Amino acid sequence: QVQLVESGGGLVQAGGSLRLSCAVSGSIFSNNYMSWYRQPPGKQREMVAAITSGGSTNYADSVKGRFTISRDNPKNTVYLQMNSLKPEDTAVYYCYTEVRSRAYWGRGTQVTVSS
Repeated sequence: QVQLVESGGGLVQAGGSLRLSCAVSGSIFSNNYMSWYRQPPGKQREMVAAITSGGSTNYADSVKGRFTISRDNPKNTVYLQMNSLKPEDTAVYYCYTEVRSRAYWGRGTQVTVSS
């Protein structure tokens, strides 16, 4: 059973930083394409950042230059470093992967950015 567990969310002032972690179990992590999504209050879930098994990355335009996705394969963990946070970054952040064409989501971690 593939499981994803996020951590690292919290309350931060605008301009601050947070680092989210997503620990993965039940799959060969190094093969996984990993993504971070977020769902702001009252809005749809959106992709924030993604990283391939080879380390190539992709970002939503709204976070380019501020967020960095990375992975530590020996630790089966993917990270999202978030800098220069804005109130509009407030959302529940979810970790996502697919294994054998099946989608897996974490339960999410709340990030709140105060102005």
